[in-house]
Amino acid sequence: MEKYSKQQKEIATMIDSEDFLDKWKDWNWQLKHSIRDIDTFEKLLGISFEPSEKEKLEETLEKFPLSITPYYLSLIDSDDFRNDPIFLQAFPSPEELTVSDEELEDPLSEDTDSPVEGITHRYPDRVLFHISNVCSMYCRHCTRKRKVGDIDCIPGKEKILKGIEYIRNTPQIRDVLLSGGDPLMLSDDYLDWILSEISSIPHVEVIRIGSRMPVVLPYRITDELVEVLKKHHPVWLNTHFNHPREVTFSSRQALQKLADGGIPLGNQTVLLAGVNDCQRIIKKLVHKLVQNRVRPYYLYQCDLSEGLSHFRTPIGKGIEIMENLIGHTSGFAVPTYVIDAPHGGGKIPVMPNYIISWSTNRVILRNYEGVITTYKEPESYKQIYCDRNCEKCDLQLKLDDATEYKGIGIAKLLSDHDDTTSLVPEDNARMERRA
Repeated sequence: MEKYSKQQKEIATMIDSEDFLDKWKDWNWQLKHSIRDIDTFEKLLGISFEPSEKEKLEETLEKFPLSITPYYLSLIDSDDFRNDPIFLQAFPSPEELTVSDEELEDPLSEDTDSPVEGITHRYPDRVLFHISNVCSMYCRHCTRKRKVGDIDCIPGKEKILKGIEYIRNTPQIRDVLLSGGDPLMLSDDYLDWILSEISSIPHVEVIRIGSRMPVVLPYRITDELVEVLKKHHPVWLNTHFNHPREVTFSSRQALQKLADGGIPLGNQTVLLAGVNDCQRIIKKLVHKLVQNRVRPYYLYQCDLSEGLSHFRTPIGKGIEIMENLIGHTSGFAVPTYVIDAPHGGGKIPVMPNYIISWSTNRVILRNYEGVITTYKEPESYKQIYCDRNCEKCDLQLKLDDATEYKGIGIAKLLSDHDDTTSLVPEDNARMERRA
């Protein structure tokens, strides 16, 4: 049976005095009554801001708009809202207008790495497909503030088909990530059409969807939506829980529907100052996630997007959190801590150091307790020279894909088939002097 908090009942009654039990769980009703101004926010939560503060907040909204679903608003502790993790993620702060020199409109160079509108092709075998500019809530830490909120739109079929055509004509793409905004803001029929088109491409092996709906609007996860997704397996879904308080009765129901539909679930958490920069909070979060069949996937260092300085933590805080997870809880409950490098460098894993030293035949390691141990390298190992001629390889590969693999980056330096011995930055002064 659905559970409603006292605050949910009060908010729903103030929004719509008719029977809220029939409407609260309607995701379209939630969207229609999203809170988009400070006066409504104050009224529904029974709080008030000083005139001077309100003036600064209004100024913030002129650049970065406000939108909160009634459901997510109902999770805010109105008695201590200024320290509340839900409030901090959903409500604007004048600090968003402070843009430091290193912060960028498009910090990950997604637009630069876009061969056609809507597609970001950064990694060799996968693309990000931007199919929505609309979200059910505007997260204050969003890395795509340049797109979401400023221009609310869902691309028409003509634009979507251009992206699909690029995927169809690029055979190395085996993995397509549908992103936005939020892809689940699309209607079931439109999403079904997009999934059908992508699924029909022979070289696409898996489709992923990135959505925060299970967190901020769990009622969007309907039985009908799950049936649509099930038609196009393998479909994976990554969501975005940042704090254990977001794992509510309603969100657990949404996750259960998805998991029962055979959809593998992952979670991407962003490390946010004042919200979850505590090892106890993150550990509680990952435990709640795995209880609900969600695999913690990434712990992100906050991006260098405009106006996010107040959310960013030192990388040392992330390392400290990882030290308190690895070895201290189940391995599958430990996310990978990553920095999404500026200018399109991609996700770089950052981990505590467990290798203390290394010689020709021994590796000195330490574990999570600080125990130092030795691993002896095998003396009998015979190096295999790899010329990337897979068809004549003696190893029992027998893979159905005999495409010759060519390493790039560090993998290229490690390979035997290429004579490259170093990677030199484009503007290397020493090389310019040689020239």
